[in-house]
Amino acid sequence: MTSTVTTAVADLDADIAEATVLSAREQEELIRQHMPLVGHLVRDMLSRIPNHIHRDDLTSAGLHALVTAARGWDPERGIPFHRFATTRIRGAILDELRSLDWATRSVRTKARATDTTRQHLTSTLGRTPTAEELAQALGTTTTDLHQTDTDVQRATVLSLQGFTTSTADDLVTERTPGPEDMLLRREQIGYLHHAIAALPERLRVVVTEYFLNERPMADIADDLGVTESRISQLRAEALSLLKDGMNTHLDPDLAPVPDNPESIVARRRASYYSNIAGNTSVQSRLSLTNVNGLTLTGAR
Repeated sequence: MTSTVTTAVADLDADIAEATVLSAREQEELIRQHMPLVGHLVRDMLSRIPNHIHRDDLTSAGLHALVTAARGWDPERGIPFHRFATTRIRGAILDELRSLDWATRSVRTKARATDTTRQHLTSTLGRTPTAEELAQALGTTTTDLHQTDTDVQRATVLSLQGFTTSTADDLVTERTPGPEDMLLRREQIGYLHHAIAALPERLRVVVTEYFLNERPMADIADDLGVTESRISQLRAEALSLLKDGMNTHLDPDLAPVPDNPESIVARRRASYYSNIAGNTSVQSRLSLTNVNGLTLTGAR
């Protein structure tokens, strides 16, 4: 790891024109300490974009930004390095994603229509719809649906409004999270981990292996004896459950209200929400992160 950091610093010498405030040793120490931050931000971004995007591309951009941040950070300005570097890293990751985003408006429209219809059918049927059922609901053929899925997988569908970073306001010292804001963030992260733990076994395996252990879907599919397409469906189902479970406890106004509370699907979801509440406490949620809100090693 030390060799990697040293090489990255050397490669960037010609690219960074900012005045050096810290010594080379201090910069390298900052970089080494905050490399997990790059991984955290990359994982966060990967959870919102198509799975064809290579982690290495985003990680490389994030590490480049981390080194640049270490070279340009001035501790006398009162801006914590964690905050300063986070803004730089997120901006670099977004720039990398924008350079990969070739999707046309029609592809984006089809992607939204497909996702909305799939979620509606899942709620109505109580299971993930088949390709034939989804195609029929969309008024198309399975061949066209497959082509749409291919286009969507090749496109980087970004909602830039969801990634508001790299603005002047982000660099203002007063925007640094205070103790109350940080506690709320740590509670959210704790709830997420407990919500994952409460998922049905197969969904929990998919989420844990894909998002936390960063394994390819093909490997997870082999372990579970199913296709990659099925893993993708299970991932979507798990994310829907996680979102609704989190909202139920953190923002009830956003929690879904079932059309028929006595249906099998509604009862299963209610049981899942209850399991989250039964397996979490303030202490257990906060114990998963450090004072900066970063997940502790082994907390998974």
